[in-house]
Amino acid sequence: MRLMNGEHIGPINIGNPGEFTILELAKKVKAMTGSSSEIVYNPLPQDDPKQRQPDITKAQTLLGWNPGIPLEVGLERTIGDFAQRMGVQVEVKSVR
Repeated sequence: MRLMNGEHIGPINIGNPGEFTILELAKKVKAMTGSSSEIVYNPLPQDDPKQRQPDITKAQTLLGWNPGIPLEVGLERTIGDFAQRMGVQVEVKSVR
């Protein structure tokens, strides 16, 4: 809303500058859900970024925005929401 109502034109990165690998994320989701799913490794696309760490300086300076939900809390909420939508019971294990 701040971007839409402001004077800045153009994209602004909104994300969490904390960096983690996709493997770390997959392992965290497996641990939180108690899943026995296998993690499958596939070749990366040629244009796949080697680093995924957004620069949120514009969001901070122009919008006064900072991420407010830690990854684990966001995952807990997301897992719970998907479980509810699918009508399944999932005990979300905290990894914090």
